[in-house]
Amino acid sequence: MGDSGNIQLVFWDYAVFFVYLVLISLIGYYFGRKKKKSSSDFFLAGKSLPWYVIGSSFTAANISTEHFIGVVGAAFIYGISIAMSEWANVLSFTLLIWIFIPFLMASKVFSIPEFLEKRFNSTIRQIFAVVTIATNILAFLAAVLYGGGLILQKLFGIDLMISILIISAISLAWAVYGGLKSLAWMDVLTVAVMVIGGLLVTFLGLHYLSGDSHSIIEGFKIMLERNRAETGIWREVVQKNIPNMLDSNITSYNRLSVVQPISHKVTPWPNLILGVFTISIWYNCLNQFMIQRVLAAKSTYHARMGIVFAGYLKVLMPIIIVVPGLILFALYPEVLNLEWSEVRPEADKGYIHLIQLLIPIGIKGVILAVLVGAIQSTISAVLNSTSTVFTIDIYKRMINKTASESRYVAIGRWSSVVVMIVSILIAFWIAKSSSSLFVYTHTLYAFFAPPFSAVFVLGILFRRMNGKGALTAVIAGFILGILIKVYVEVSPAPLSWLEPYNMQAIVVWFFSVIVCVLVSLQTERPRPEQVSDKLTINWKKLNLFHDLGDRWYKNVVLWWGIFVLIVVALVIYFF
Repeated sequence: MGDSGNIQLVFWDYAVFFVYLVLISLIGYYFGRKKKKSSSDFFLAGKSLPWYVIGSSFTAANISTEHFIGVVGAAFIYGISIAMSEWANVLSFTLLIWIFIPFLMASKVFSIPEFLEKRFNSTIRQIFAVVTIATNILAFLAAVLYGGGLILQKLFGIDLMISILIISAISLAWAVYGGLKSLAWMDVLTVAVMVIGGLLVTFLGLHYLSGDSHSIIEGFKIMLERNRAETGIWREVVQKNIPNMLDSNITSYNRLSVVQPISHKVTPWPNLILGVFTISIWYNCLNQFMIQRVLAAKSTYHARMGIVFAGYLKVLMPIIIVVPGLILFALYPEVLNLEWSEVRPEADKGYIHLIQLLIPIGIKGVILAVLVGAIQSTISAVLNSTSTVFTIDIYKRMINKTASESRYVAIGRWSSVVVMIVSILIAFWIAKSSSSLFVYTHTLYAFFAPPFSAVFVLGILFRRMNGKGALTAVIAGFILGILIKVYVEVSPAPLSWLEPYNMQAIVVWFFSVIVCVLVSLQTERPRPEQVSDKLTINWKKLNLFHDLGDRWYKNVVLWWGIFVLIVVALVIYFF
């Protein structure tokens, strides 16, 4: 594909981007103009968010430049199986909708660490709070700042350090000014622009691929045919790289299957189901910057419908971030003839190349808005959630329990500034060092997500689980995760199925479950207030059908069911 160079913008590109900035700023100002009198107003939007805002914000917080760059590159290399990173969320979304949301809403907490204290003990709360803050800075804020700055540098020739500072200033201003309510409503516009701009790139790519027929449908057929890799150079490059993607004993590779062998380096088949209990539950149900949108819902109904709406957006996302990778493979299979160490960096240039190749002058401003929107929405979301955890779980819990509500709001704002400064410094450090740290931060999930995911699920489902079991499981899980990582890195011949970080996470999750159960059963029962009906399931009184909507066409079950059927149909089609 070669070096795409910088994107050349004309007046209309700048005009479109300026209109986007003005609109999103006006939205942020309008919904953030009211003075925040309480911490609930600032951190939880006064519990006023409707379902369509929750779904949009939940999605916007999740999507960043790593999707438009990294996921497209991964799809170029590995094929359609990368789409399962979006579609497999149907399992964790289902658990969130039907099991976790009722308890999180009933507990009336500001944060997940606060919920864990009510269910287990204060030690678990503090550990999770510290881990959340550290991970938000290292694995999210600094990494996204660096990645976003890198994209602006590559696309528009802006100096990397200046790009990082520009992104930081815009995101910080929006996050500090209006709190969660302002950010959530801004995300509605961000997601709309993201979907429109992303679909534009995909459809223009299919149109280009069709050649003289000028047909999106014909382009789609050509894309599928070449990704089957049954003939020509497409078959040649896939066969050559099978040892790099799978165990060397396997002789074939299906790029159009979402179900891959257990030795697959990125998407082994056990992760389709078991992965929901490891990283997926943590990311969607325990991750503060995601679940904070749910906690801000005006009711259980709006919380549930918000996640259902986010589910439909998840169904759509592979068209925006996976199909472009398949188009690139159809166009440039020769990239896979490079040395394996050179393939991924070259593949990551793919989306930028498509923009240069396909987007006409005057429309590139929309794509700039898409990328900047993806960057700022994630940064603002992580920044707001980090300040929430610091203020509620550190400052209020350990430093000043009797401060006024306005004081907590002020601490939240100032902590956002401090967190951003630290993140900028780390982003600068990443930029001046090798990329290994940046890559490493994205594997941190496999270390800390499985233990917390295990104790969270067990804590809600089974009343016998106690704080000692949870604490032991978290510590033991961390230790095992580190040992597995060391084994894979230093062993001359590690088990091939254990090399993918997803498989490491599954092993740690099951180990944590066993430890939590055994220790809990050997120690005292939890106190009655730790296992109330607001914190754990009472199987005798369980009512899943509360607050589902007052009309049949608004019913959560109906729209959730359609969402599940669509995902099942897609998985069967690409099986």
